[in-house]
Amino acid sequence: MAGSDGTPEPDDGASAAGASPPRPRMPRWLPRAFAVALSLFALYQFAHWVFDRLVGLLVNVLVSFFCALAIEPAVDWMARRHVRRGLATALVMLVVFAAAGLFLLALGSLLVDQIRTIVHNLPQYVDDVVAWVNRTFHTKLDTGRLRDRFVHSDWVRTYLAQGATSVWGISATVLGTLFQLFTVLLFTYYLAADGPRLRRTLCSMLPPARQAEVLRAWDIAVAKTGGYLYSRALMALVSGVAHYILLQVLGVPYAPALGVWVGLVSQFIPTVGTYLAGALPILIAFAEDPWDALWVLCFVVVYQQFENYLLQPRITARTVDIHPAVAFGSVIAGTALLGAVGALIAIPATATLQGFFSAYVRRYEVVGSAEPEE
Repeated sequence: MAGSDGTPEPDDGASAAGASPPRPRMPRWLPRAFAVALSLFALYQFAHWVFDRLVGLLVNVLVSFFCALAIEPAVDWMARRHVRRGLATALVMLVVFAAAGLFLLALGSLLVDQIRTIVHNLPQYVDDVVAWVNRTFHTKLDTGRLRDRFVHSDWVRTYLAQGATSVWGISATVLGTLFQLFTVLLFTYYLAADGPRLRRTLCSMLPPARQAEVLRAWDIAVAKTGGYLYSRALMALVSGVAHYILLQVLGVPYAPALGVWVGLVSQFIPTVGTYLAGALPILIAFAEDPWDALWVLCFVVVYQQFENYLLQPRITARTVDIHPAVAFGSVIAGTALLGAVGALIAIPATATLQGFFSAYVRRYEVVGSAEPEE
């Protein structure tokens, strides 16, 4: 198509086909989203680094919190009788330390005596085993030659060398454990001694309606945790005294230590604690007289029935009674999460959680159930 001057006009279709297509623009939100994603990732990495460095301190504070909940009822009882909370907390912790020390002393004396007996009788045990092997398999083993080969063997030398080089590692572990114990004790003391002040500080950051709920939850945690531990301690005392009297009457050695062992292990280790507690006195009684072991076994079974049907319902009527399966499962879960520390605080945490359920969850009667009640 020609213009007015005779020159051809450019074709719109040709010019559109020859031009480059427009470049797509980057969305405005994309750089901002990219920056936010990088910031969140950096924040996550920083939080992970901080948590990894502070996980030991957080576990110590958690253990201290449950320890403070356990001793706070006794501290409150002494404070109501005009004893300063700091002094009351120190006295309660001193009593707990004394009880733990007596337990370790009793078991330590039992363990040391048993090791001493084994070491004293070890040569006779070796001679008896070698004589039995010679009679049975018609061998000609010599005890003295075996002893010399064992003492001068490369395995013994290597083991002693490794033990000597690991002394520093063992010392560092012991010092680290003592430092952690000191940290737990320090936090426990301040959480128990300054409990009311800490609650006021926390509640001052909340509106009045929330303050009442926080105080109620705190009171439930203190009552249920302390009540459960104190009820278990009372049952441990009754069980330990009862078994001590029986063992003393039968003349079984180490009766005080075995009584303490039975009382604490049977009450504070769920489900399997009863069997572990009864196995040790039965074995020691069997070493003295098999009839004594039979009497101990019968007493353990009878006392367990007495405790389950008469003693425990009366003592735990006003506290929290945890089902053995729930207690055992909580210990396994606590061990999987926090190891030995989790196993120690699993039962108090479960008691506190069960107390919350009983206070905040409303229960209804089941209607139309055909199953008879037990």
